[in-house]
This record gives sequence, structure tokens and C-alpha cells, in this order.
Amino acid sequence: MRVFIPGVDGYLGWSLAQHLAARGHEIAGADSFFRRKWVGEMESWSATPIVSMDERLKAFKEHYGRELVFWEGDLTEWDFVESVFKEFRPETVVHLGECPSAPFSMVDVHHAVMVQTNNIVSTFHLMFAMKDITPDAHLIKLGTMGEYGTPDMDIPEGFFDVEFRGRKGHMPFPRGAGSWYHWSKVHGSNNIMFACKLWGLRATDVMQGVVFGTRIDEMAGDERLLTRLDFDGSFGTAINRFCCQAVIGHPLTPFGKGLQKRGFLPLRDSMQCLTLALDHPAEAGEYRVFNQFEEVYGVTDLAHKVQAAAEKLGIESEIRALVNPRVELEDHYYNPDHQHLLDLGYRPSHDVDAELRIMLEDLTKYCDRIDAKRDVLIPDVKWKGDRERVAYLHDPVASA
Repeated sequence: MRVFIPGVDGYLGWSLAQHLAARGHEIAGADSFFRRKWVGEMESWSATPIVSMDERLKAFKEHYGRELVFWEGDLTEWDFVESVFKEFRPETVVHLGECPSAPFSMVDVHHAVMVQTNNIVSTFHLMFAMKDITPDAHLIKLGTMGEYGTPDMDIPEGFFDVEFRGRKGHMPFPRGAGSWYHWSKVHGSNNIMFACKLWGLRATDVMQGVVFGTRIDEMAGDERLLTRLDFDGSFGTAINRFCCQAVIGHPLTPFGKGLQKRGFLPLRDSMQCLTLALDHPAEAGEYRVFNQFEEVYGVTDLAHKVQAAAEKLGIESEIRALVNPRVELEDHYYNPDHQHLLDLGYRPSHDVDAELRIMLEDLTKYCDRIDAKRDVLIPDVKWKGDRERVAYLHDPVASA
């Protein structure tokens, strides 16, 4: 199958290109290298060393025996997107070419507008290219569980049955996003849903939980094939950041009460889920939603898991909560469904504890890189617009 991956230079994109190439798919990708620039703006870099795209493409061909067709360009430019589709004519598009950071979108007006513009316009261009050039292609769009927010009720997979004033309907579940980034994802989901209805496109919207992990099996120990792993306050997700903190002796830093619950899954299982969606495409005109995560954990529970895994490797760490820079509920009900991928055959390959041990072992090789940027481990973006380092709470969170 010809698979086009916008955002192929990113954490998920580079991993997915390898995962699919190992399974015989023909892969093409595009990237503007914004992620590298955005992380640089945060005065950080990837914990794992990332080589240039030229070196990545060379290693890809050596390892997989085929080229990854690559274009450097901006998805918000229609002429660029149109030319890629006319040349490659993808059968599946896995859209990973968006800015994935809530804190980055909350820095100021310029960042908020940039994130919304980049994410919404890039999706529009891909949809119109599919309509005009490859109308039978399948769009797999990476959404986020954060679109739903934290409602005080169970969360279905996209749609639910409603009865109101004696009338019944099957409707999209209300969204309650908590950042300008998350709202950009909501708007993208709504636009895709309408495109499927209007043009008969086929689309799978993957509401993904927080992904963690340093590698997938296909990387085979070749450092040139490593994917990035960010740990700064804007692009470093909770477990990845906790693991980076642990290996350099920095306190693990959940926010506030640390009772916020989220869905999580390892990187290698994210690859499995995306591949299942690709292998079982939506029907023409169908817009479907998959909630993609493995387990739900509280943020402090995760910090304790990292602490315990690190201790088994002889690494001592403490847990110290930070004042929460976000505007969010810190103690809430959270019970999302995730049956659709299980019905397609998803089976977790690693449990969280096993994956954490692999991560910590991998990251100990790069302690110097993490330690050189240790200041970015404390976030400096506050939801109400101030930008300064967040303070620790007075009372440390008790160790497990």
C-alpha cells in the first residue's frame, strides 16, 4: 500500500514509517522540520540524538532495502500539498503533521494563532487533495483524547445515543478541550466529519492518549534510526519527562494534586493501533472514531511507577509536585471507552512497567544530553498567559 505520512520527521511519524516499511508498505513523507525548531525555541533538544533527514533517509534505505520518498515543505501551502498528491497518489494518508503541544499553544497570541492555523489549514489541504486527486484514499487523522476534556460521565468513542424531549438521536459526543491546541484538534475533527458527509471521503479519527517510549523493535539498535524524545515543559509528555528526570537525579514533577487521569500507551503499541486502522479502512463516506490508549492512570501514579522502575535499576528518585500551571480539574472522574481497536485485534505488547524499564535503560546512555538542558524540565508556560518557571509546592508528594 502507498502510505503518505505528513510529519514524518516527528516522534510518531518516523517510528511509523519504519514500522510500516518493515511490513512491506511503500512509504512517502513530508515535513517542514517545525518540531525541531519549536523544541529549539524552548531552549531544548531531543534526549535521544537525532541525525539530519539526509542521514535518516540513508539509514532507512540501508535497513529496509527501499527508499522513503521525502519532500520538505509546509502543509499550509496548497501548491505543495497538491504537487505531492499528484506525484505519489497515496492510498492512505496518516496525518501526523500538526503541532502537538498544549503549552506551546498557550504561550501568547502569536503561538495560539500559529498552532490553530497550522493544524486546521494543514488538515483542510489534505482533505481537499484527497477529494480532488485520490478520492478513494483513507485518511487516518491523529486526534487526541484531550478533545473530550474530563466530563463527569463515561466517554464513548466519538458518538453516543441521546434522548431529549422525547426525541432520540446518535450524535457526536460533546467536546471539552482544555487548550488552544486541543481546540484546534476539535475543529479538525469536525471538518473531517463534514468532508466525509459532503464528499464521501473515508476517515478514521484516532483519539490518542499519551504515548511514551524510546523505540520500537524495527530500529534494531541503529542510532540513526532512533526517533526523538522530548522532555521540555512544552513538548515533553508526562512519562517521557519523568523518565528523563529520574536518570539525572532530578525530582519527578507531577502538577498540583497529581490526580489528573489520562489514557496512556507505549510507542510500540501506538504503532500497532495505527497499523490496524490502516489495514481495516473506513468505508466511503464513513467518519469513525477510535479511542486509542491502553490504561488510565493518575499522573502521580505514573510518577510512582517511574520511581519504582528506576529503583530496580539502582536509581534513587524523589517525587515533588509543582504548582499547576494549567487551568484544569485536578481530581475528576475519567472512564473512556476503547473497544473498536480491540475488536480489530489490538493486543498490548508490553505492560507499562516493562516499557518503563526499557526506557530508563535507554535514557541512561544520554544522561549528559538531558542534564545539559535540565532547566527545561520545569515548565514555564502558564495557562493565563505568564511565562516564568513554575514553583514547587511546599509539601512534597509522599514517595511510594
